[in-house]
Amino acid sequence: MEKKQKKVILFTTPTCKWCTTAKQHLKSHNIKFKIIDISKDPKAAKDCEQHGCRGVPVYLIGSQWICGFDQKKVEKLLNF
Repeated sequence: MEKKQKKVILFTTPTCKWCTTAKQHLKSHNIKFKIIDISKDPKAAKDCEQHGCRGVPVYLIGSQWICGFDQKKVEKLLNF
């Protein structure tokens, strides 16, 4: 039986080039994810800040927060 993928949320802004890289990276591994634009969602921006993330992209994988594009950490958490 296939293992269920952890829930992935990607917090981004429209002008962030690393956010685009993060999206492409997830898509290239067929990872389903939800995008939240923090420039339009002040509560989401505050959530990121409370977890020590001052810039984007920010990943929320399961209950783990990752600040910035950290390919190794993301791949480790998603087991690929």
